[in-house]
Amino acid sequence: MAKTISRMNNESEGQNINLVSNGTKITGDIITEGDIRIDGELKGNIKAKGRLVVGANGKIEGEILCNNIEISGQVKGKINAKDLLSMKASSKISGEIITGKLSVEPGSVFTGNCIMGNQSDDPAKIK
Repeated sequence: MAKTISRMNNESEGQNINLVSNGTKITGDIITEGDIRIDGELKGNIKAKGRLVVGANGKIEGEILCNNIEISGQVKGKINAKDLLSMKASSKISGEIITGKLSVEPGSVFTGNCIMGNQSDDPAKIK
């Protein structure tokens, strides 16, 4: 199965967006300075200084460290979102959440522990 990670340039904002498309399966860690969208499957960790979007077909098994995350798909593992974690109605999360703010739509499913609030003492904080 082919693995593809494409980079799209958003000239209006001058920011790169990384995309793991539907049908793509990646085993390994991803580190990015920009935003990333996962519509495929990832078994590994993600560290993103920008925003992470997990699409409705996206599946992640691993640790996530980012500033903001929007989840419509499935995540199994630890999520550390410095600012905001947004759980859409179709999201399914199993694991631990550490976030500044949490937005939960009706229909979303979460099993695990959640810590919310100022994470200024958190050593894993993104710099």
